[in-house]
Amino acid sequence: MSTSTDTSSTTAPPLATAPPERRRFAAGALVRRSSLVVLWLVMAVVFFALADVPLGNFLQGIFARQTPLVLLGLAVVITMAVGEFDLSFPSVYALSGAAVSSLVVLHGWSFGAAALAAVVLAVLVGALNALLVVRAGINSVIVTLGVGSVALGLGGWISQETTISGLDFALSNLALARVAGLPLVFWYGVVLVAVAAYVMAATPLGRHILFVGSNRDVARLAGIRVTRIRVGAWLTSALLCGVAGVVTAAGLGGFNATSAREYFLPAFASVFLGTVAVVPGRFNPIGMFVAVYFLITGVFGLQLLGYQGWVTDVFYGGVLVIAVAASACVQRRVRS
Repeated sequence: MSTSTDTSSTTAPPLATAPPERRRFAAGALVRRSSLVVLWLVMAVVFFALADVPLGNFLQGIFARQTPLVLLGLAVVITMAVGEFDLSFPSVYALSGAAVSSLVVLHGWSFGAAALAAVVLAVLVGALNALLVVRAGINSVIVTLGVGSVALGLGGWISQETTISGLDFALSNLALARVAGLPLVFWYGVVLVAVAAYVMAATPLGRHILFVGSNRDVARLAGIRVTRIRVGAWLTSALLCGVAGVVTAAGLGGFNATSAREYFLPAFASVFLGTVAVVPGRFNPIGMFVAVYFLITGVFGLQLLGYQGWVTDVFYGGVLVIAVAASACVQRRVRS
């Protein structure tokens, strides 16, 4: 007779299992965080199947575009995270791009000096926004509407209201040199979004930013330097717009200040759409990054199907309305 016994069922501790409610909550949170990514992938697959183009060309068309949208969207995320509303970001971008192109082509400056001057100009505009909004207490919508108009006018004056071209072709490598098959401008966006996401999610500064954005008065009573954080947000946002202008001018070999207006709608659409992904209910860099390529995929796919011109405005406008509505719903659910 065998004397061996199976002790595994009697001596091993019972496996820890989460309560059903907790598992359902975790599954629901995962679905909410990844819903935009899933929708993006589905849309990409549909457009790829309908367009009937090689996969490599399709992916290059999405990820290899020289677009400043990620940098501009990140600039908007930073100001909105502290509760401000910036309408001047495309004008700051236009001023920077026009300045660097004009100083090099029309006035013979070196590219380095011109790029530095363009970024300083952008930061000065950000400082003016901060002075009027934070120090003077004027509504940010009114301030940035006026300051943005001034900045765009200055960009047109500096560039003599024409397209400035003629930058050294070698400078395009600053934006378009390939790394792992994708242009450097894509990787600039990846690095900056990763840094911003880390700062906002894992540092005391990031927690203070979220606190200020949620309730400014309570944050001040808690000892947080609210004014310093708001001013820093305006300056950082302007710095990003300035860098975006310089990189775009280098990549294209020139700049047209009026072209900046086309980024207004898609930047806001990506920022609001990003609030339904990754960190639902919050303005967050990674959600914005996913939303940017969601928008690019949609427009590129429609263009492959033969829809040009008007469809871009319709798509961006429709997504903005849906994104704002979805963001409001998600924020109400998070608060409840």
